[in-house]
Amino acid sequence: MTKIDEQFMQSVLNIVDIIPLGRVATYGQIAKIIGRPRNARLVGKALGKSGGYGKHPCHRVVTATGRLVPGWFDQRPMLMAEKVPFKDENHVDIKRCQWHGIK
Repeated sequence: MTKIDEQFMQSVLNIVDIIPLGRVATYGQIAKIIGRPRNARLVGKALGKSGGYGKHPCHRVVTATGRLVPGWFDQRPMLMAEKVPFKDENHVDIKRCQWHGIK
């Protein structure tokens, strides 16, 4: 398993910080942007440990299908407050709200 080092964590958080209000990005999208396209799961793991790195809009990161983080009960209300559209209780409408700012 690949270890989460400080450089990786900062790279992930730097991208998370620029996801605009009302938009979401995927774990895979962030992995690709930082030059680690095969490490989407590691991005998720890093975000799970991001609490010690200050405040970042990690709630704006979802799976490629728009699925929310299971068990993170605050994620949906935070996204709803930003007017992110949902398909159902557990999925944002990724086609309507995915951020495409950096390819």
